[in-house]
Amino acid sequence: MRDMWGPDFGSTVLLVVVLLSLLLNCPRLAQGQLSSRAERVALLQLRSSLGIRSKEWPLKADPCSNWTGIQCNGNGRVVGINISGFRRTRVGGLNPQFSVDALANLTSLATFNASNFLLPGQIPGLFGQRLTSLQVLDLRSCSVIGVIPSSLAGLTNLTALYLAGNNLTGAIPTSFGSLKNLSTLDISSNSLSGSVPLDIGTLLGLQFLNLSRNNLSGSIPLQLGDLTSLVDLDLSFNGFSGSVPSDLRSLRNVVRMLLGDNRLNGSLPGNLFQSLSQLQVLVLRNNAFSGALPSSLLSLQGLVSLDISGNSFTGLFPDASPNANATSAALIASRNSFYGNLTNVLRRFGSIDLSGNYFEGKVPDFVQSNSSLGENCLQGLLDQRTLEECSSFYTLNGLVFDNFGQENSTVPPAPLPSKKSKRTRYILVGVLGGLGVLALVIVLCGLLLLCTRKRGSADERGVGVGVGPVTTSRNEAPPGSPTNIARVGDSYAYQQLLEATDGFSRANLIKQGHTGDLFKGVLQGGTLVVIKKIDMQAMKKKSYPVEFDFFSKVTTHGRFVPFLGHCMEKENEKFLVYKYMPNGDLASSLYKKGSSEDDSLQALDWIKRLKIAVGAAEGLTYLHNDCNPPLVHRDVQASSILLDDKFEVRLGSLGSVCAQEGDGHQSRITRLLRLPQSSDQGSSDSANAICAYDVYCFGKVLLELVTGKLGFSASPDAEMKEWLEQTLPYISIYDKELVTKIVDPHLIVDEDLLEEVWAMAIVARSCLNPKPIRRPPMKYILKALENPLKIVREDANSGSGRLKTTSSRGSWGAALFGSWRQSSSDVAVIPAASSAAATAKLEAAGTTGSFKNSGTTGSQSQGSGPNGSSSHRRQSKEIFPEPPDPLDL
Repeated sequence: MRDMWGPDFGSTVLLVVVLLSLLLNCPRLAQGQLSSRAERVALLQLRSSLGIRSKEWPLKADPCSNWTGIQCNGNGRVVGINISGFRRTRVGGLNPQFSVDALANLTSLATFNASNFLLPGQIPGLFGQRLTSLQVLDLRSCSVIGVIPSSLAGLTNLTALYLAGNNLTGAIPTSFGSLKNLSTLDISSNSLSGSVPLDIGTLLGLQFLNLSRNNLSGSIPLQLGDLTSLVDLDLSFNGFSGSVPSDLRSLRNVVRMLLGDNRLNGSLPGNLFQSLSQLQVLVLRNNAFSGALPSSLLSLQGLVSLDISGNSFTGLFPDASPNANATSAALIASRNSFYGNLTNVLRRFGSIDLSGNYFEGKVPDFVQSNSSLGENCLQGLLDQRTLEECSSFYTLNGLVFDNFGQENSTVPPAPLPSKKSKRTRYILVGVLGGLGVLALVIVLCGLLLLCTRKRGSADERGVGVGVGPVTTSRNEAPPGSPTNIARVGDSYAYQQLLEATDGFSRANLIKQGHTGDLFKGVLQGGTLVVIKKIDMQAMKKKSYPVEFDFFSKVTTHGRFVPFLGHCMEKENEKFLVYKYMPNGDLASSLYKKGSSEDDSLQALDWIKRLKIAVGAAEGLTYLHNDCNPPLVHRDVQASSILLDDKFEVRLGSLGSVCAQEGDGHQSRITRLLRLPQSSDQGSSDSANAICAYDVYCFGKVLLELVTGKLGFSASPDAEMKEWLEQTLPYISIYDKELVTKIVDPHLIVDEDLLEEVWAMAIVARSCLNPKPIRRPPMKYILKALENPLKIVREDANSGSGRLKTTSSRGSWGAALFGSWRQSSSDVAVIPAASSAAATAKLEAAGTTGSFKNSGTTGSQSQGSGPNGSSSHRRQSKEIFPEPPDPLDL
């Protein structure tokens, strides 16, 4: 004990203190200080051009040791920059740009991560031309636009390239074949088109390849089979067609292969899965695969998730003995044409969905009780197909159906008709056909008389603006709704939903909707969902069968909220389960409160707003033009436009969707008989569901995006009418600067983007035409929003911001602006006096935006008269062909 406190004790303590000090300061010693003055100047320039706050990059501190996200090597040179998730300063947020020219002076830079940092603009060419030392480039969710520059091929040292979640267009550059060191390539969730370059197959070191959620087409290249190092392959949600090449069997290291939601067809090669020993997740859902399922697929020992739903697979289910006891593995084989008995291979799966097939016989004991087996031909289960369906299917395939275990195993064939019965049938058809023609003639005559009597009264009716919800006298589900709901989504137990929502607590209540209350929930396994709780006693109209009918037919379109399943256990309460949308709806996402440091509202930038408008238009265009008969949404407003984590639109509120009951644009009988068109068709008192009503409601949403006026798309009629009277005069086809008086003051755009704002406002006004027949179809609205600059091309010679267009009665411009000239209260350009008064009123309300002056000195454009008349001008037929007027035919 005495030796411990001897003369050496003091030196020992000193040594310990020195060592602890070295350990505590180890990171700082490793980082050192920035040694290059040129690199410090470059970082300061980058700090200014990107608007990095002092909180992250303090001005007087050393970047290597005190700047967040800056990494330096032992020589004091910058080797890494990570600004992921940073917020810009107020000044930097006024006009955000992809301005990173200063990076060219950081010659040792190996990593640049700007994910989730706003960089609106095209990828600069300097990345491939000057930053040759770069190894990791991460630009995920940065609002990047334009094409992928081929100059990126100059990054020969690059190992990881992330460009996902942007607005990139065009094709994948063929020059990517030069990136020989690349191990990760993620360009998912963009708008890329064309085929996959064959040179991708030369990237032999590639381990992760994600091309999902684009518009890629063509066949899957055989060359992908050369990527023997590949671990993760995701080609889902594209337009790939053709068969799966058997060359993919060379991907011996692949763990995940996602090929779902494409147009792939044909049978799966029998030898494809024999060598894929590492495969754990395989998704082939929603394609057009046919033929039998290879037994080698279900024999993969490491398989934990297999989704082959929504195809045309048929035949007996493989009866291979399970080679693994992975009881937690999941199998989804719903909506196919499998038949026969449930086989022993199902033992290895803990979660099974075989609904929507033609399996027969008894359910074995080894099949889990929570398995989804509805819409089959199984014995002793509810929610099975009818005897006629099962017997017909088995007979067509030359098989014998077990008749649900009854004694008669077959259904007696129908007797062949004799020659005499055929002759009788022909006579009967002829008589009935003649009666049908006679009945048609009587109906046409009646319509002509009705037209003559009511023409005068119809012409005297006032012009309605079409603002209220379209109503219908039907209280039940429309014809064609599914008689059995087991095939639509998964079936959840009530107890599962109770646990997911903490007993439907008020803390999890998202909102009270008109068709049911919406609760946020977390299913077992961590899946976030939204659960609609429908009180059957409180709801007079049963809307959930309408949603079942809709989702049973529209299962793969990406513009509708994903429907996961249902719970029908309780008599007085029904539950629908949807995928959770992280960004909520447009009404809640247009503005979000800033952090505690900055209490101001953070508004969606213009790029996201335009993206949202295009996405919603795509969904409505699908309903109006790709469905037969056309479907009407009937509840288009900001709260029904849902947004996922990438701000991609998913339309919700689908409980009111119904088939169009009258076509104001293309009714052939109306054109033939020259029936009068009701001027208030599509208004709140109209009993018909027409697509023009959706167009009107969508116009209100567009104005909400332009003006930032929350709740406008769902406001009462009186408030909406007053707002339109104040707003529409500032949307002129001849004066761009007028729109700055109504634009959202939180929305900061430059002169180029102002033209897009102007274009959206013009499209919104055309949608709000008081006459439904004059509103443009959604497919042309979509074209306009996809190409806004083609609508508002500025005349470079005039410098006045007027629309460069001439007139033609057959142009879309005539349809777009014709009604403005027909109504004295709805003119194209407001007179100077009224303009000044309205401007003062709006400025007093604080709605005037701030833009650069483009040279327009007055509110009245050159070429417009004192009453708002103007010379004839013409819009592009290609973008906006005029909807035909039945009265002109």
